[in-house]
Amino acid sequence: MDVSLIAAAAGMMAANTQSQIANRVMKMSLDAQAQVLQLLVPPQASPAPNNAPGIGGNLDVSV
Repeated sequence: MDVSLIAAAAGMMAANTQSQIANRVMKMSLDAQAQVLQLLVPPQASPAPNNAPGIGGNLDVSV
């Protein structure tokens, strides 16, 4: 077998591995950015619209 074919095959395998690593790092970065954005979203000031009346409102515990 020709040495250049072996070298080409080894280079292709290395490029494939590097591509897989780059894809995984990019996905982890996007996930981290999404988590940061979730922390920056302001909380809802009113109860969720699909809750029943009286659920999620203020509770008077001064009695």
